[in-house]
Amino acid sequence: MSRPLVPGERVLLLDSKQRRYLVTLEEGAEFHTHSGFVPHDTLIGADEGVTVTTTRGSRYRVVRPTLSDFVLKMPRGAQVIYPKDLGPILMLADVFPGARILESGVGSGALSTTLLRAGAEITGYEIRADFITRARRNVEAFLGPEVLDRYHVEERDCYEGIEGDGYDRIVLDLPEPWQVVPHAETALAPGGILVAYTPSITQAATLRARLAEGPWSFAETIEILQRGWHIDGQAVRPDHRMVGHTGFLTHARLMGN
Repeated sequence: MSRPLVPGERVLLLDSKQRRYLVTLEEGAEFHTHSGFVPHDTLIGADEGVTVTTTRGSRYRVVRPTLSDFVLKMPRGAQVIYPKDLGPILMLADVFPGARILESGVGSGALSTTLLRAGAEITGYEIRADFITRARRNVEAFLGPEVLDRYHVEERDCYEGIEGDGYDRIVLDLPEPWQVVPHAETALAPGGILVAYTPSITQAATLRARLAEGPWSFAETIEILQRGWHIDGQAVRPDHRMVGHTGFLTHARLMGN
């Protein structure tokens, strides 16, 4: 079924070198580069996949951005969790439609967008008001305003406690996630899962030590490395560059108090 591009929608423009430009369509606006410009009105009403030509003859293919595209191009204040880690977080946390998730450290909203797209209902804790504003805008930009009914972010410190209980999952992107473990033990439902993203292995080790003191099982810490391959006919080799260390993912399951 055809879905023409509409004003307010975000699109991705790809040039001949596969460079990507994230653009929000506005009536009367223009997309400018050193290769000329394209009026947004030539895109509005067109089908995804259309090719447009700038005033200087450069050509761009126009598609809707994937979630991965959006995360890498979205406006940000805090460093985002990258796509190579977002997918594993969904699996480690076993996110399902309707899951009640406490997310702390929402940052720019990349993880929030991923969890919401999987059908979760999120209560977010974030200590910076400007991050809350940016996260909400990014979530709405990719998923639409209706998703905000499942996304409630409060300006508060998760280290000081978690209001309410019965959460299915707790997902943390914080410098000291071990401070949240005592609160998670009362806020999570039995069998609930905690997942924490930490940049350093010492953070992960401290978290694991704290988990070992409580009613947690199946604790595991992993690191995701992403290596692409150059394939050109019979010339096949690993790419010279890879997406190496970004962070460690630690997860554990609450087995009852």
